[in-house]
Amino acid sequence: MTLPTLSPGALAGLRVVEMGQLIAGPFAGKTLGDFGADVIKIEPPDAGDPLRNWRMIQDGTSVWWQVQSRNKRSIALDLRSAEGQDIARKLIAQADVLIENFRPGTLEGWGMDYATLSRDNPGLVMLRISGYGQTGPYRDLPGFGAIGEAMGGLRHLTGEPGRVPVRCGISIGDTLAALHGTIGVLTALYHRKVNGGQGQVIDVALHEAVFNVMESLVPEYSAFGAVREAAGSALPGIAPSNAYRCADGVVLIAGNGDSIFKRLMQCIGRDDLATDPALADNAGRVRRVEEIDAAIEAWTVSRTVTGVLESLGAAKVPAGRVYTARDIVEDPHYLARDMILSQETRDGHEVKVPGIVPKLLGTPGQVRSSAPRLGDDTDTVLAELAFSAQDIAALRERKVVA
Repeated sequence: MTLPTLSPGALAGLRVVEMGQLIAGPFAGKTLGDFGADVIKIEPPDAGDPLRNWRMIQDGTSVWWQVQSRNKRSIALDLRSAEGQDIARKLIAQADVLIENFRPGTLEGWGMDYATLSRDNPGLVMLRISGYGQTGPYRDLPGFGAIGEAMGGLRHLTGEPGRVPVRCGISIGDTLAALHGTIGVLTALYHRKVNGGQGQVIDVALHEAVFNVMESLVPEYSAFGAVREAAGSALPGIAPSNAYRCADGVVLIAGNGDSIFKRLMQCIGRDDLATDPALADNAGRVRRVEEIDAAIEAWTVSRTVTGVLESLGAAKVPAGRVYTARDIVEDPHYLARDMILSQETRDGHEVKVPGIVPKLLGTPGQVRSSAPRLGDDTDTVLAELAFSAQDIAALRERKVVA
């Protein structure tokens, strides 16, 4: 597609250097880039970010890459060489934000610790995402999102009771860390601009990002010694909220509000439960959740998913089907809210990608450029650092850049 003429985004003028790879760091970079930041992605010259080759490949490049790296510029730079490190320091000296998700100590080994970098750029905001954080007894252990999900408490709650815990199907630990990191970046930038503060380091650990969304897990253990366990499709302690079989599939029904429960029971023809004073609040319903779930499924099991959703929609009871990728791409609500975008790759393929979240109505996020090929912007970025064409050719000859 031909990209339209776009207005500056909310983060226009913000320069970000992204040194991370795979998921967590680059997702934070993508989020900032979607809202107008100039994101310069540093990649190894030989193969680039490994994500380029993850999962399904089209013309040698992962289609995942097309969403993870849109709105970025790619410079292929050997950070293991002294010259490459020097170029990186020059880039960082002009940046507002540095994103990295290497193992702790990697940047220090390259002479790019925060104390050194901030001498040339005291306003630098440095986002560091790692498995266990920059401090603590586990800091040097390798950590991926799956391990963070387990340590953060999430894996213990997934799946069916008594079965091996399952993952949710995506790298949710990495994404949660990226979103926490993005919040940290924006908070630090606000402090720098509004409160006259300096730059600072944001230390995000994968397991802590997961742990931060674990709701009442720890308070319940602290107060009652209760260890929350896996519960399948149910939501323990909140009723009714579960998945229910239909004649042709499954529906999710959340009838756990007091007035919603009454409407749900009336809809399924169980006025006796709707008016039962023992079920008027959540505590009472939790005590009889098996009875309630059985009543709901006795009604849904003989009906189609569409029929169930139509009836519950009319009764104003929250309910929904389980969406596949096909369902999402074809859904009119997704389309009406611009959540499915057609994006042209640098190789000329049309690919559908997720739209931009959150939606800023005054300065909405935009796709300004498709994901770069490895080193697409090396020459341009180096020229912005005052390297001549001869300098760049010599660096390329020595394999410092590509």
